[in-house]
Amino acid sequence: MRVAVVGEPAGWHVGRLTAALEARGHLASVVRWSEITAGIGVAPPADDSTARDAPDRFGPRALNEADAIVVRGMPGAAGFLGKAGPVDRLEEVVFRMDALGRIASRGTRVINSPRSLEFAIDKYLSLARLAATGLPVPRTLVVQDAAGVAAAREQLGGDCVVKPLFGSRGRGLHRLDSRDAMADWLDLPEIRQRPGQVVYLQEFIRHEGWDARLFTLGSRVFAMRRRAAPGDWRANVARGGLPEPFAPPPEWIDLARRAAAALETEIAGVDLVSAPDGRPVVLEVNAVPGWRALETVVAADIAAEVVRHVETTAGSGDRALAHTSPDGAPSP
Repeated sequence: MRVAVVGEPAGWHVGRLTAALEARGHLASVVRWSEITAGIGVAPPADDSTARDAPDRFGPRALNEADAIVVRGMPGAAGFLGKAGPVDRLEEVVFRMDALGRIASRGTRVINSPRSLEFAIDKYLSLARLAATGLPVPRTLVVQDAAGVAAAREQLGGDCVVKPLFGSRGRGLHRLDSRDAMADWLDLPEIRQRPGQVVYLQEFIRHEGWDARLFTLGSRVFAMRRRAAPGDWRANVARGGLPEPFAPPPEWIDLARRAAAALETEIAGVDLVSAPDGRPVVLEVNAVPGWRALETVVAADIAAEVVRHVETTAGSGDRALAHTSPDGAPSP
């Protein structure tokens, strides 16, 4: 198969995927998000013997000719906001998702699908979909001004977490557990420079210093526990959390599968935490999950497993989404 991996060529996960693809005899190419182009009503190059009978074409050529596309990075583009660093620009996100959607509509397998990426990119939309299917999620409020933040914090019990609507790896998280903490957050340059911005607040669920990442791949589930660094409430490995082996209870595995299915993801990182009453709660679902830390605590080559999944769902010619119900095959 010809497989295009969308992501940064120097990325660790991209390197592992391309190596695993080539080890299985596939032709692997890496395409950056910024390299994607689209043409409507234009003739294909004269030397392109694989031209498809379609009104639109895409570049680079590796993307246009791919039998399958594996997305290994989110589609945000670098804009600038004072000292806050890069932020996603809507027009780039929309075009890149539209292009992938058009490619998928002509039969090319895209994993994860553009639709599932759109669900997962937006924390508000993804959490709303999870809640609509009856899954346990934290109480959440989205507001657009400072007064709304103050009211939301009180409504969420005086202790909540501000999260970027688009974001991952624990970046941009702030805990507002007091009026002083809220005042400090509101005084950040990136907040003061953008009055009226959308603010996503989620109740802080008190835990015992750890959460769990369940990596779903079709019907299979690989799991790890992430223990927060001393003195920190965030368990993200990128924020200093420590990965540990974890054998999740069947209820947690079922919940992770249902969460992945709710967002139509074939590959997902489902973050769960145990509430004070012992119930597992879904914090969020990542549609482009990493597995570098996960591989240190599970006996599996995740990149090779991803490639086998691509072979099973794309190499066989099956163009349907490879979802399995919560009653699917047991996880390893």
